Amino acid sequence: MAKLTMEKAKEILKKHVTEAHLFTHAEAVSAAMGAMAEHFGEDKAHWEAIGYLHDVDFEKYPEEHCKHVRELLEPEGVDEADILSIISHGYGLCTEERAPETNMEKSLFTVDELTGIVMTTALMRPTGIADMELKSLKKKFKDKGFAAKCNRDVIKQGFEMLGVEPDVVMQCCIDGMRDHMDALGIGPKE
Repeated sequence: MAKLTMEKAKEILKKHVTEAHLFTHAEAVSAAMGAMAEHFGEDKAHWEAIGYLHDVDFEKYPEEHCKHVRELLEPEGVDEADILSIISHGYGLCTEERAPETNMEKSLFTVDELTGIVMTTALMRPTGIADMELKSLKKKFKDKGFAAKCNRDVIKQGFEMLGVEPDVVMQCCIDGMRDHMDALGIGPKE
């Protein structure tokens, strides 16, 4: 089987997701994953597709997230390794099936929550993400009341798993999402 492509990821996600905010989150995680792939010298397009499709079962099964990924993706011909990569982002949170093992899986685990803090920070700024600096994100990350639904402990666990400095991962998220700021609606306000 071929690796997942963005075209296929978008086609599949449309079958299982209707909520606009979930498509925006898919785009944000995809953008961050692309930047992480570049950091590791990996296949950017593949990582972006995995990031885009990571919450494929969330809308239909919010209480059983990651437990229905296989049944939705196997019939679509998605590669077993890609299915496992997507399932792994819920490890210790909603599934125990597979711990993140590869840099791609560890990146997905980490940026899933982190993109929420980046998005919220960008939305609060008149210039959006266009000129957002790492120090702004770090300040908001420390404020547990800001974007409170984004689990900082999960993000920190991800940093440790990756063995990459938090600043590097945060900068990757900013850079990746900045490249997609128009699609994400986080560019400069008129």
